[in-house]
Amino acid sequence: MEAVEHLKDQYEQFARDLGSAWPTGLTERRRQAIDRFGEIGFPSRRAEQWRFINLNRITQTSFRLPQSFNGFGAPDLEKYSYEGCHQMVVVNGRYSAEHSRIGELPEGVIVGSLAAAAEQHPELVERYVGRFAKFENHPFVALNTAFLRDGAFIYVPKGIHVEQPINLICLGVPEAEPVAFYPRNLIVAEESAQVTVVEQYATIESDNGGSGVYLTSPVTEVEAGANSTIDHYKLQRESIDAIHMATFQIHQQRDSNVSSHSISWGGGLVRNDVNAVLDGEGCESTLNGLYMVEGEQQIDNHMRMDHAMPNCNSHELYKGILEGKARAVFNGLIHVHPDAQKTDAKQTNRNLLLSKEALCNSHPQLEIFADDVKCTHGSTTGHLDALAVFYLRSRGIGEEAARSLLTYAFAADIVERIKVDAVRNELVEFLFRRLPKGDVVRQAV
Repeated sequence: MEAVEHLKDQYEQFARDLGSAWPTGLTERRRQAIDRFGEIGFPSRRAEQWRFINLNRITQTSFRLPQSFNGFGAPDLEKYSYEGCHQMVVVNGRYSAEHSRIGELPEGVIVGSLAAAAEQHPELVERYVGRFAKFENHPFVALNTAFLRDGAFIYVPKGIHVEQPINLICLGVPEAEPVAFYPRNLIVAEESAQVTVVEQYATIESDNGGSGVYLTSPVTEVEAGANSTIDHYKLQRESIDAIHMATFQIHQQRDSNVSSHSISWGGGLVRNDVNAVLDGEGCESTLNGLYMVEGEQQIDNHMRMDHAMPNCNSHELYKGILEGKARAVFNGLIHVHPDAQKTDAKQTNRNLLLSKEALCNSHPQLEIFADDVKCTHGSTTGHLDALAVFYLRSRGIGEEAARSLLTYAFAADIVERIKVDAVRNELVEFLFRRLPKGDVVRQAV
């Protein structure tokens, strides 16, 4: 309760500082969110959805809102920039026009600060923010909504195709004391629009003598209009001291196609809540992920796929590679509503344990209330196939290189599905660097 009261006090100061700069509807929504957070607080491990995650690192740390939104330069951004992409930069939850590079856009497309959009296009922001990412039963969505101030806003009007991918770089810059920030990102593609978004989370190391500990709790909402296409890629590569509690909310209208690939290897404590609502006939949804954790890292992936209308397809494939004493959780639910006949849904979770102390809890689930559907789910967790390792060794490959080659093949199944060449190539190079005997793997593939 002390942590909850601390955040409520922070909110009061935050609301006074913000004043009446935002539309009245969003201001009221903030107040409702902090009131609701005060009621539900942080979940205990007795709650089913939270029983494998220890939130003591959050509840026992007095986070404050950040005071600085700089402390880095262009060279710090180079490793996260991609050639041929529009670049958006969010620092400690605030949009940085100084470091963003937005090229020429088709007429009507809006790419920039959510705070600026709330002032210039309040009808758009109020229409979509919080429409489907509900705060009533999720503490971190409630906190994000309560402390809603800025983030990224991407709007693509009807029939427009944005050719170049949009690279959204969300940076955490630690301060002398632990800080918490809550970026809100909104992606809207109207009817028959197309857009590709890369969403990155990274840490800029600070030399201010602080601990480097911070909490980032982003909420990204995606609205896919009828017959629209959205390709989304998330790279979570923050420092080991970072805590990352994210919600990704998708709402699809008829005949829309949304694909998202989430790649995570950073952060000490990470949770991703990914929710999709297929709310029109003919929707196609693909949610893939790869998580690689080591040491004492912990990552939770919680998926919910709501088939609300008939004749929709969904595909989920999440893979994990665990080393050391790392922990992972996969909790996936496909919920087929009574009217969602002709649903075709597949969900798979596969985990590769590279040490005896690594542990994964996997819980794929189906809730089906229609009688004409094809739904499958499955989960596997285990070590490398000893026979496969023996086969490679019999061909003259050393044991360590053989194990790395098999691990690479396991991960590459997800990485090779990424359509943005620069992102895919970077991840391939990352795998070569991370795996023992990566140079041998590089030559082999």
